[in-house]
Amino acid sequence: MMSKKRSRFLGLKLLLVASLVLSLLTGCGIGSPNVKETYPLESVNRDGNATSYVYRAADKTVPEVAKELTDEKKPDQISPEDADRMFLVYGNEWYHLQKDTAKPSDTLIEIDSKQYVQRNYDSSFLQGYLTAALIGQLFDSFGGGSYRGYTSRDIYQPKQGTYHTPTTNDKKVAPPLTVDKKGSIFRRGKNSDTNTSVGSGGSIFDRKKDTKTPSRGSISRGGSSGSSIFDAPKRSYTKPKTRVGSGKITRRR
Repeated sequence: MMSKKRSRFLGLKLLLVASLVLSLLTGCGIGSPNVKETYPLESVNRDGNATSYVYRAADKTVPEVAKELTDEKKPDQISPEDADRMFLVYGNEWYHLQKDTAKPSDTLIEIDSKQYVQRNYDSSFLQGYLTAALIGQLFDSFGGGSYRGYTSRDIYQPKQGTYHTPTTNDKKVAPPLTVDKKGSIFRRGKNSDTNTSVGSGGSIFDRKKDTKTPSRGSISRGGSSGSSIFDAPKRSYTKPKTRVGSGKITRRR
């Protein structure tokens, strides 16, 4: 019996160690930056293993987003800094950062699979941003298309598939999850001093004000102010009387 307990305990320790190592490796940035947990998914184009996911980085420039991503994980290749467009290559994923022409204060992060780039992009267009060696490995003399990125998709259309609002299935593959990195917590609804569903400011730790019964009540320890469930019960008894006699103390019955 003792041997089985030790085996289980050892197995649990090994599992915890493995989990810790995995979390450390994830924190070191293995793979590519975790854009899915930072920015909302806006548009999707999927055609088999040729996939393109577009995320929106609100109120951030292209160089700012590029620095954020490269600080998290160094890319295999990065194009020169540019205010309108940059490329970052992480293995089989190509990050195409573009200033949104419809909303210049935002940056669109287009994450294309290697197959999507190979089937749809204009190779001559990419030569202005990435090395000829990388492009030569990806395209042959008959490959490629006229596509130049999401912001110009209506002019230079992809050869395969069309962009659309993410469906439920798309979200399962690449679930969008907006995370504020500043550590602040955003509450739903409007703040109100007299009408909140949870509490003051929407916090579960702040008591909601009640205009009908403004008194919140209190727990007292007895005295003239009131009684409490924590007060000891009062005992009614008579102090014994004594009389001095021949060295004896007697209790009156």
